[in-house]
Amino acid sequence: MRRMKKEKFHIEYVLDKVSRSSLWNHLTTKYGLEQWFADNVTLEKNIYTFSWGKEEKEKAEIVDFKNEIYIRLRWLTDTDPNAYIEFIIRSIELTGTISLEITDFAEAEEKADSIELWDLSVDRLKRSLGI
Repeated sequence: MRRMKKEKFHIEYVLDKVSRSSLWNHLTTKYGLEQWFADNVTLEKNIYTFSWGKEEKEKAEIVDFKNEIYIRLRWLTDTDPNAYIEFIIRSIELTGTISLEITDFAEAEEKADSIELWDLSVDRLKRSLGI
C-alpha cells in the first residue's frame, strides 16, 4: 500500500491577553507542553520525547527556532521528509493581541481529524494560560 502524500495546513488561534513569553514557555518547555500537548515530555539536546498514556511515545527533533517567535519540529518516525509541525507567535498590531499559527501536515482523509485535535489541544492551552 502506497502512502498518500501529506498536505500542509495552517490554523490560526487568537489568544487574548497573553504574554509572548508565557506562550513561548508553553510551546517549548517540558512543564508548558505537559499542560496541554502531551502527558509527559522530555527534552534532551534538540530532541523532544512526547508520551501519551502509558505506551504511546513519539520523538520530535527541533529543526529550527527563533526565540519567542517560532519553533519547527519534525517527527522522527514521519515517512514524509517534508512534513513538520511549526508554532509561530504573531502580534496583531491593531488589537494588541497575540495569535498562534500552527502549521502541520496530514493525509487528505485525516486533515479534518487533525484540525479537530488541534482545536481541542489549543482549548487546553488557553485554559492553561488562564484565558
